[in-house]
Amino acid sequence: MKGCMSTDHGIITIDQEVIAKYAGSVAMECFGIVGMAAVNVKDGLVHLLKRASLTRGIQVDVSEDNHVKLDFHIIVAYGVSISAVTENLISNVKYRVEEFAGMPVDKINIYIEGVRVID
Repeated sequence: MKGCMSTDHGIITIDQEVIAKYAGSVAMECFGIVGMAAVNVKDGLVHLLKRASLTRGIQVDVSEDNHVKLDFHIIVAYGVSISAVTENLISNVKYRVEEFAGMPVDKINIYIEGVRVID
């Protein structure tokens, strides 16, 4: 479902893809995140996504009352604290997506799909 807001000048509709793209770019700025992951259900393999296809690693759900739920599938850097990375990701994404879209973010689920050594 798309997020809709009514203003004095009309209705604003925000597509889930827009929120996913913005949330993905915010996530990539966070320390310790190597990238988004795509899981191949057929063979169970995890693939690191290129920056152009970040939205495949993020699922956005917008409720009837314009509350947002985000699911991130990420790959973290080897040697970093996963709890610190996820806390940073949650706080940054929640704040910036709420400011960007004007809709409250109720829930952010993070799935660590892999670890990668950074050169």
